[in-house]
Amino acid sequence: MTNVEHKKSGSDEAGQTIHTMTGAEVLLQVLADLGVEVIFGYPGGAVLPIYDAIFQQGKIRHILTRHEQAAVHAAEAYARSTGKIGVALVTSGPGATNTVTGLVDALMDSIPIVCISGQVFSNLIGNDAFQEADTVGITRAATKFNYLVKEKEKLADKIREAFYIAGSGRPGPVLVDIPKDLQLAQIPYSKKETKIHPSYKPVTEPSHQAIKDAVKAMKKAKRPIFYTGGGIINSGPHASEGLRELVKISGFPCTSTLMGLGAYPASDKQFLGMLGMHGTYEANLATHGCDVLIALGARFDDRVTGSVKDFSPNALKIHADIDPSQINKIILVDIPIIGDVARTIELMIEEWDKQPISVDQDALKEWWDQIEQWRGVDCLKYQQDMQAGEVIKPQHAIRRLSELVRAKGKEAYISTEVGQHQMWTAQYFPFESPNHFMTSGGLGTMGYGLPAAVGIQIAHPDALVIDIAGEASTMMNIQELATIKQYRLPLKVFILNNRYMGMVRQWQELIHGGRYSESYSESLPDFVKLAESFGIKGMRARTIDELDIMVNAMLDEPGPVVMEIQVEREENCFPMIPAGAPHNQILLGPVKEKTKIAS
Repeated sequence: MTNVEHKKSGSDEAGQTIHTMTGAEVLLQVLADLGVEVIFGYPGGAVLPIYDAIFQQGKIRHILTRHEQAAVHAAEAYARSTGKIGVALVTSGPGATNTVTGLVDALMDSIPIVCISGQVFSNLIGNDAFQEADTVGITRAATKFNYLVKEKEKLADKIREAFYIAGSGRPGPVLVDIPKDLQLAQIPYSKKETKIHPSYKPVTEPSHQAIKDAVKAMKKAKRPIFYTGGGIINSGPHASEGLRELVKISGFPCTSTLMGLGAYPASDKQFLGMLGMHGTYEANLATHGCDVLIALGARFDDRVTGSVKDFSPNALKIHADIDPSQINKIILVDIPIIGDVARTIELMIEEWDKQPISVDQDALKEWWDQIEQWRGVDCLKYQQDMQAGEVIKPQHAIRRLSELVRAKGKEAYISTEVGQHQMWTAQYFPFESPNHFMTSGGLGTMGYGLPAAVGIQIAHPDALVIDIAGEASTMMNIQELATIKQYRLPLKVFILNNRYMGMVRQWQELIHGGRYSESYSESLPDFVKLAESFGIKGMRARTIDELDIMVNAMLDEPGPVVMEIQVEREENCFPMIPAGAPHNQILLGPVKEKTKIAS
């Protein structure tokens, strides 16, 4: 019995031991029973009973972020880097409303988190009480599911159910709103299995006939490609391992969305790089020209598809996803497969040897020859003057960061903010393993990366954790430097400072006639002094000859570091497919001319 449990006890008809505890203590006991080790949160009046219970127990660690949005982002990254369910705790009213961005971010990227919010006393709900808000109403569209707990006897069951819903099927955020009087009430508690609502039955086992049809189509392909997404990573390490085996036995090329990076090793010759708006030339043209597209754990979002009517126009399309609502939502497919993607891949591998059809190796070789021609364009080439005193290209800064990390024999966990630096990270920082790249994909949340790095570092205290950031995004949640200092987290913040909202400025240049409306920061802090004011080491590299020296110094520093890299101010991120354009209309940037190649 933990020290949050009262000594009043008995047993029920099934022989289960019953302890009478406050609602706050019941909450923490259920979380402990579910294996929760860390809560990210921020206190307030409507959750003070829970915080009092936290003070009196010793099982679950609480991390005090400096903003509720940051608490949710930290919980997201904790979940993504561990495969566990992240937990956030916030108060009522503004505490709860501050979580909305993080909740939608988790919903868009299918991240399993449970957010516990306090609510005013039950008899005050609807009276516009101090710090009251309709949290369930506000977050209904921001969550996979949400609850207002009205009956104290159901509190434990609702928490258990929230965890089940968050982590099963297509993962996502669940919010549980708990009135203060329920936190204070005396509640009988016993460990027991929770009966999940009968209407919630996610399908995990795919149709075996669909698997047979898919493998048959794959073996008949002349120009196949695997299009993989974040669902591979969300499904667990078995899915990534299976993908690697399936790609190898098939001999097919493989590309990935932003969210799927790391599921297949970037260094492997069968990997074509990222697909989509800022994906590689070879990945986009191969996807445009393929005759069989195998989409695994991806949802055909607009940043990948571009022009929907022109997406893989001549391909038979196979789509495997655990969420049936994603099938035929954007792209009509020929062979839908609903189920867990790890299981889908496992069955595809089993079926591969059973099918009597052989892959046309001559056609596959021709396809690879074509891909190698596209790869030869070297679409990620950039020009960096290496003379002392020259300005640093942002692409080069990220590439050298990755190379110097590898040179030290380390594998970093990377978070990013959103914008050009995010895309450059996807292009120039190769990921070999899943769960090592945390970024905001669907919602594109500036301010995600810094609190995400906090969540990663808490989960992996001895790992190298780096937030690759832009100066504009860094300013969104800069207060989390205090969290980093308080918990002595050795993470590194790698800021590419070009004084612009870089992606906004790029679109203004290319689409809006170079009218840089409100995208330049006239005033920015001295990031080195700002870091020092939080008690964190600050560093800066201004020129190319300083870059390696300062990056090595950052990596060798045992404590937290804020590193500012002053980079070329008006560098653009290429390749780039204009919004709504097909994959064969690609801007390659100043090193190459605009290219349009028919499939």
